[in-house]
Amino acid sequence: MIRLAILSLAFGAAIIVTTEFLPVGFLPDVAADLDISLGAAGALVLVPGLSAAIAAPLVIVGAGGLDRRRLIVALGLLVTVSNGLAAIAPSLPVVLAARVLLGVAIGGFWAAVPPLGFRLAGPERGTRATSVILSGLSVGTVVGLPAGQFLGNLIGWRATFAATAGAALLVAAAQAALLPRLPARGSMRFPDLGRVFGSSIARTTMLVGVVATIGQFAASTFVTPFLLDEVHVRSGVATTLFLFYGAAGIVGTLVGSALVARSKLWSFAGAAAAFGVLLALAPALSEWPAAVGVVIITWGLIWGLVPLALQTLMMDATPDTPEASAAVLMSVLQLAIALGSALGGVLVDSAGVRTVFVVAGLTALVAALIAAARAIMPGHGVAATPARTAAGKR
Repeated sequence: MIRLAILSLAFGAAIIVTTEFLPVGFLPDVAADLDISLGAAGALVLVPGLSAAIAAPLVIVGAGGLDRRRLIVALGLLVTVSNGLAAIAPSLPVVLAARVLLGVAIGGFWAAVPPLGFRLAGPERGTRATSVILSGLSVGTVVGLPAGQFLGNLIGWRATFAATAGAALLVAAAQAALLPRLPARGSMRFPDLGRVFGSSIARTTMLVGVVATIGQFAASTFVTPFLLDEVHVRSGVATTLFLFYGAAGIVGTLVGSALVARSKLWSFAGAAAAFGVLLALAPALSEWPAAVGVVIITWGLIWGLVPLALQTLMMDATPDTPEASAAVLMSVLQLAIALGSALGGVLVDSAGVRTVFVVAGLTALVAALIAAARAIMPGHGVAATPARTAAGKR
């Protein structure tokens, strides 16, 4: 039963991430239907991230002593309402309001759920359980854009939102049936969020997470023009590579749990260094599409390990208040995603897409160096030793 409960959280992650990226596949249809510019339609993608960054700490504090099972189901229902409202929205403001609701669900979900892997599976199997939950991130990445593109063309963007609302409702019902009672371990307060910054390892985790995420999303935001305009692959080939990229991310998250359990900081440092090198070298390989394909898939495999390492590092940093650390991490990473996309946009306009990948790779390497420097410091506090609390291994 516990395994099914963990899987229900993974499906919850998948449906939330799918919903977040779904509009990317049919933005031109939304723009045409609502008689707005393509740039204005792009707010459907931007708004949930900003909303999530603000909502993560507010939701976890506002939830107080609410049983986390009820909170998770409520957030799933909020995703259902968001998609349903988007499906019938008569204008852009209504669609954006629906996407704000989605952002609240995203922020609350990623603040409350990561610590539950250890609560459900126990400290010895907590890292593995968390990796299963976080694999939903990669699933959503795989499904979101292709599903939006395919279903948007097949049944229209409104019906696609409606179908996703139905899927979210089914997932929420499964969570209500499968999750055990998960009483809150005390009420979270805003001072608890502030105390996260008092931990040196938490500060390091947020710093390296922000730097690596900026590099990741500077490159991933513009991977399509890189493949089409620089590598000269067909759009169908690019879509296939995206699917393999996401599938590799799932594998990386699941397989990486063993590495992360051994050493979280070194796992992160190694992963950041590896995908940084891959991104920096990708433009030099543009004449060899097969080589670039290998780079893209390997990039997905390695990146799949990064969120797991960051989440477990943060839970180690504040074992008594894991929800506070998850909420703070969610907020800073969402802001980093926006910064990464903005950096990529500035670079692609001023220096070209090749420069985007080189700078993104160097940025990831900086994150790796910071993490490695912290890991070799005496008493860094994240060595692989038996778990001392139910929040995770230290």
